[in-house]
Amino acid sequence: MKIKSEYIASFLLFFPLLIIQITIVPLIAINGVVPDLLIILLVFYTLRLGQLEGTIIGFSYGLFYDLITGGLLGSSMLSKAITGFVVGYFFNENKKDIYLKSYVFPLVVLLGSTVDSFILSFFTTIELNTNMLGLFVQQGLLPGIYTAILSIIVIIFYPRRRLS
Repeated sequence: MKIKSEYIASFLLFFPLLIIQITIVPLIAINGVVPDLLIILLVFYTLRLGQLEGTIIGFSYGLFYDLITGGLLGSSMLSKAITGFVVGYFFNENKKDIYLKSYVFPLVVLLGSTVDSFILSFFTTIELNTNMLGLFVQQGLLPGIYTAILSIIVIIFYPRRRLS
């Protein structure tokens, strides 16, 4: 029953963040590098719920993102599902609160955002003369670093003790 409420909470946070991601986040882009707030939310819920749930949530986030933004259908869906799967390897039932309030969270966000950005750019880049290293750095690593820096906000506002 708790997982259902986590899914509902995840999607209640997803839609406002999607609106912010589409409208406001492009205004804080640095040389075309844009952070991905949805990846921060995906990593948060994947570390709380587990690998399978993170993959399903990532798949759903990507599907809704593709449908709402009109992007290439399936590109965000695939990249966010793979990101949820990869980040799910860091799930540990005994350490989830420790991960969410320590330096580990931005590092996992860095990995997840880099994977997501690289896969997404691999499927949506039209230029045929782009080398893979340049694509990895420009479209994968730089957005990952920017997103990881923004994810520090989660560490600051995550409650120190959970009341059960």
